[in-house]
Amino acid sequence: MTTARCISCDNMISIPTDVKLAEIVTCLECGAEHEVINSNPIELIAAPEIEEDWGE
Repeated sequence: MTTARCISCDNMISIPTDVKLAEIVTCLECGAEHEVINSNPIELIAAPEIEEDWGE
């Protein structure tokens, strides 16, 4: 397992060694969701918000 810093609260997030690109990881401290954009070295960005479809 490796770690990366939370973008929101600067807490360390545990990242599984088998993490895949575009996988979402959550900070246990603040609940912020991050998307993995690079696995070696680990790079995170804020996960995109899921918007309502409203059947359209």
